[in-house]
Amino acid sequence: MSPRRGVEIVHWNPRRNRLRFLHRFAIGPRVGNFGDLLGPLVTSMVLPAVGLAAGARPPEPRRLLTVGSILHLARDGDTVWGSGVNGKEPVESHRARRLDVRAVRGPATAAWVQEHLQIEVPPVFGDPALLLPVLLPELLDVDRTTRLSVVPNLHDLSRYAGHPDLVDPRGDPLAVVSRIARSEAVVTSSLHGLVVAEAFGIPCALVRAGVEPEFKYLDYAGGTGRGELRTFDDPVSATRYATSPGAAREPALAGWDPTALLDAFPVDLWDTSRVLPPSGDTVPTSSPDDPHPPRRRTYAETPARHADRSSRAT
Repeated sequence: MSPRRGVEIVHWNPRRNRLRFLHRFAIGPRVGNFGDLLGPLVTSMVLPAVGLAAGARPPEPRRLLTVGSILHLARDGDTVWGSGVNGKEPVESHRARRLDVRAVRGPATAAWVQEHLQIEVPPVFGDPALLLPVLLPELLDVDRTTRLSVVPNLHDLSRYAGHPDLVDPRGDPLAVVSRIARSEAVVTSSLHGLVVAEAFGIPCALVRAGVEPEFKYLDYAGGTGRGELRTFDDPVSATRYATSPGAAREPALAGWDPTALLDAFPVDLWDTSRVLPPSGDTVPTSSPDDPHPPRRRTYAETPARHADRSSRAT
């Protein structure tokens, strides 16, 4: 979204020139990695959920960082809702020193930001892609017609070339999310392959990524109430686990609730009449007189749904 029209949803999607002798020029096609495109998608769906029109425009241009390890892209004055530290970007690449932080992906990012940038971070954690079942409840009820989906990290794609169950992470983000939601099991080295699968209660096994550092995976785990993640060295052992009854019985998100993250959404960027209270307070997203009350769905009924679907998958 252009900053001249409203809130710019900052996300990573650079152009990649396929010709080596022109590699310095950003003139090729964009990368199009689905996980990095979920920020604009989730934001567009949250707006009506909190009582704002999808095309709402703020009184002045603003920038919002949401899904992804993109805090090194932040500028002074930006708002952060659920973003994380990359783990491979040096401190020097993080130039912002004045950020309006509403939530971050996990406690590791929070500690890093407070230590290296001296910016206070509220104790609100979670990747905004975890809200997809709240925003797309119809995908909770779909039949699992795909036995297995293998979703590699973008940098691992060549490792999975020719795999019969490969899901190209460069596909349309909504189509990739739908494919994952319709799967009986997921094997992935992509952080957002894991996030989306766990959000929809799909048995999932994480393969250790070839390039990506562990930081963002452990940060996500901490943000969902876990100290670590079970990982596998190869897709064969990961598939064996993901398709086992044990994987279907593990409640991956038992320690996380979406309410705080959804309540922390910076609705005031679009509607200055609804200014959020200080970090840590309960955030009202509408008033009794609001003609457009939010359509709110929590995970309250999700565990039962997931348990039922898991039993059908086995």
